[in-house]
Amino acid sequence: MLASYLIGLREGLEATLVVSVLVAFLVKSDRKDKLPLVWTGVLAAVALSVAFGAILTFTAARLGFQQRELFEAITSLLAVVFVTWMIFWMRRAARALSADLRGKLSEALELGSMAVVVMAFLAVAREGLETALLFFASAQGATASAQPLIGITLGLLTSIVLGYGLYRSAVRVNLTRFFTWTGLLLILVAAGIFKYGVHDLQEAGVLPGLNTHAFDISAVLPADSWYGALLGGIANITPQPSVLEMVAWAAYLVPTLFFFLRPSRTQLTPAPAA
Repeated sequence: MLASYLIGLREGLEATLVVSVLVAFLVKSDRKDKLPLVWTGVLAAVALSVAFGAILTFTAARLGFQQRELFEAITSLLAVVFVTWMIFWMRRAARALSADLRGKLSEALELGSMAVVVMAFLAVAREGLETALLFFASAQGATASAQPLIGITLGLLTSIVLGYGLYRSAVRVNLTRFFTWTGLLLILVAAGIFKYGVHDLQEAGVLPGLNTHAFDISAVLPADSWYGALLGGIANITPQPSVLEMVAWAAYLVPTLFFFLRPSRTQLTPAPAA
């Protein structure tokens, strides 16, 4: 539930910020008559994301055991690729995001109404599709309950409230710090998803070593305990993982954290002398 909440909060706030930039630009430029076009594109993107999530769930439910494990492994690995790319892209492009969106919307307004709808759709659809894929992948390791769905719903609702507060300037959030900390947590979530993807590949018979366990801490970390559920939900830390799972988990987590925490070039480059 916590991992799903984080996904909904992070991805939802990104989408909400995109929408707020578009709406604010139209309001400030006295083009309120174009707002319905933006909302049409946004709603179409939301509908596509929901449909994509439903297709993933429907497909997984109709497959046999080995096929389902392979399908879930592929979606998990894709989710890791997309979330990693998104984390680093947002870290690099966050400062110029608002100006870039305003520039694209200005161009779309000159082209016509359909261009505005398409522009708003594309701006939000990427976040929505990433959310659906990441949520599906992270929920595979959870028990058959409504907790992942509740978690992502609460995260999305929180992001909408925060986004509206930022738009109305009623809430002050250091977005750089927010995306840094949520980026760190999402890297931990992605490492768990990657580990689960490797586990699925082992269960599908693609990779060996399913019963070669790295350790067994079932006595210390019961799966049915609250702290066991917490660690399992956020980072997919299980009491009896295979050696290959732990190798994959560390192989993703360590270098990704290194590159994420390393100062960017803009931070390293000294300011020019006056």
